[in-house]
Amino acid sequence: MVTPYEQLDRRFDELRRLTDAAARPSRGWVHAIREALGMTTGQLAKRLRVQQPRVIELERGEANGKITMQTLERAAEALGCRLVYVLIPTERLADTLESRTRLMAERYLSAVEHSMRLEGQEVSNKAQRKESLRKLMGELLRRPARLWDEL
Repeated sequence: MVTPYEQLDRRFDELRRLTDAAARPSRGWVHAIREALGMTTGQLAKRLRVQQPRVIELERGEANGKITMQTLERAAEALGCRLVYVLIPTERLADTLESRTRLMAERYLSAVEHSMRLEGQEVSNKAQRKESLRKLMGELLRRPARLWDEL
């Protein structure tokens, strides 16, 4: 059975190849596309049904990362474009889950081992610890919401 995070990882693997090519131009996509089409700010303003200074603000807002999705979508439509919005994780979701699961399991086992030492009980050997860690990680992954609780 394929997990939801594995399904997303497959999609993200394809999209990661596009991230460098899709980097926003310094003056923004709206400005770049408008200029490539030979369209003036006044002409775009008419298409958007706004005043020309608003287009300059819009382009500046996009370049500065201070534009709403709704405004950007309207501008894209006026330019004959489609707005595509996606969050692409910096690492695979499976790797993020594995790292977080290992961290949480290690913290839990360390606390248990500390308590056992205080009670004068024998601490497990490396092989037993490794097996305990593996089992605990499996348990944590069955209910991944617990991974994001802070300790």
